[in-house]
Parts: sequence; C-alpha cells; structure tokens
Amino acid sequence: MVKKVNIKPLFDNVLIKPLEAETKTQSGIILPDSAKEKPQIGLIMAIGPGIVNEAGKLIKMAVSVGQKVMYKKWGGNEMKVGTEEWLLVEQKDILAVVN
Repeated sequence: MVKKVNIKPLFDNVLIKPLEAETKTQSGIILPDSAKEKPQIGLIMAIGPGIVNEAGKLIKMAVSVGQKVMYKKWGGNEMKVGTEEWLLVEQKDILAVVN
C-alpha cells in the first residue's frame, strides 16, 4: 500500500522509497550489515508532471505512483521523510519497472 505523502516532485523527478536490502543469500547465509549492498529497488511514492521539450510540448512520465522500480545505484538526492530515508531521482535514473 502506498501512503499519501506531502511532497510533490517537480518536472521529471520521482520520489522513491527504497525497499529493504536482502538480509541473507539465496543459500541461507545471513549477511552482516557491512556486507549488505545499497538497495536499488524501491517503490514510487510521488512523481512530477513531466518535462517540457524544446517545442513546448509536455512529455509525460513513463512511470506511476505505486510501481516497483530499479534505479541507478549512485545518484539522486537522499531525503528524510518522517523517520525513513527516501530518494529523489530524475526519471532518466530509473532503469526498469519490476513486476
């Protein structure tokens, strides 16, 4: 369930709530905090309206609120929403939609 947030991204920015990193491997080995990788999959919580191209036409967003996405490992701006660390990235930094 996607909770309502009071943040409305501008242009082609996307607000993502990173999902928890895996705590164990597929074979069942528990990973210590130092071995966990930064998560690259998250849930879209809010999106901007899109960007205007050189011809003045609005290019709408290809993603929508509630989708699970994979995003670039480095980039974006971390921000605190309540007690959680979320990420604000440009739409071009989203690599794929995860089903």
